[in-house]
Amino acid sequence: MSRPARDGASPSGLRALLAEGALAAAPQVLNLVLVNGACAGRIVEVEAYEGGDDPASHAYRGETARNRTMFGPPGHLYVYLSYGMHHCANLVCGPPGRASALLLRALEPLTGVEEMRRGRPPSLLDATLCSGPGRLCRSLGIDRGDDGSDLLARPGAPDRVLALLDDGFPPPAEPRRGRRVGLSERCGDALVWPWRFAVPGNRAVSRPRPGERGAEQLPRGAEPTV
Repeated sequence: MSRPARDGASPSGLRALLAEGALAAAPQVLNLVLVNGACAGRIVEVEAYEGGDDPASHAYRGETARNRTMFGPPGHLYVYLSYGMHHCANLVCGPPGRASALLLRALEPLTGVEEMRRGRPPSLLDATLCSGPGRLCRSLGIDRGDDGSDLLARPGAPDRVLALLDDGFPPPAEPRRGRRVGLSERCGDALVWPWRFAVPGNRAVSRPRPGERGAEQLPRGAEPTV
């Protein structure tokens, strides 16, 4: 079905959007821009996680030192280390205490591509520099030190270098949807929930892309991290 454009580009408007919760906000977050210093990319793929109602969520069993940021206000960044190898970044959604979040799975690089490429294999295409949550964080230099950053802080605030922006590019009218990637069998029915959202036809979306053959069978831990 057709989806309306976002209501305004202001930080307060984006915070109100995220406050609706991860599942409601997921389609509208697509095509927003994530910035860290000179590097920026357009969000083209996310996964929704809904706290205590979602067995796949880090917050399913309650608040811990690791997931505390998820229980805070919307618009902040929750960053964790996955498998001790790569960082993953999430947009905190919902009202404080709900622990709803959107995993940022892929960006389309916009600026700072040369900086993103430092230390990366020459064979890695520009379109795939931020394809997958591990690559995304490495390309934008996001790590656990950024956990809790307010992406919608007022201009001039100390952490404004890391920001979520609306540059007027609308979300897709018909986003692609599919199952989330890499969940274990202990997640039960959550394994089949179609809570992965992506921009149709965008080359930066991580593989296998929603709707493609094999998209629902990616082994746990099989993320590209280079």
